[in-house]
Amino acid sequence: MKLRYQDREIELVECRSFFSRFRGFMMKKNIHYALLFCHCNSIHTFFMREAIDVVFCDENNIVLYYYKNLKPNRVVWPKRGATRVYELPIHYFDIEIDGKLEVE
Repeated sequence: MKLRYQDREIELVECRSFFSRFRGFMMKKNIHYALLFCHCNSIHTFFMREAIDVVFCDENNIVLYYYKNLKPNRVVWPKRGATRVYELPIHYFDIEIDGKLEVE
């Protein structure tokens, strides 16, 4: 799958199993792809080795919240209206609130 915003795209991996959702980007370095967590409205960055960008979207992939350069060992508490969370390498997209992400 690919995640597209404006004129850029990145490889996208959907985390479906308990283990993949639990692991996410923990202990990863040099992140070069994005993760999708469906039916999710909060995240943590415990045990991560580098910062990430985090995007919270509704069921139509409209951006509700955007956290740039979220450092390791942080918690983002549940966000109202969010049903999908995308974790990205830092500074990959320049996302705006109310923008739309496309998944192919």
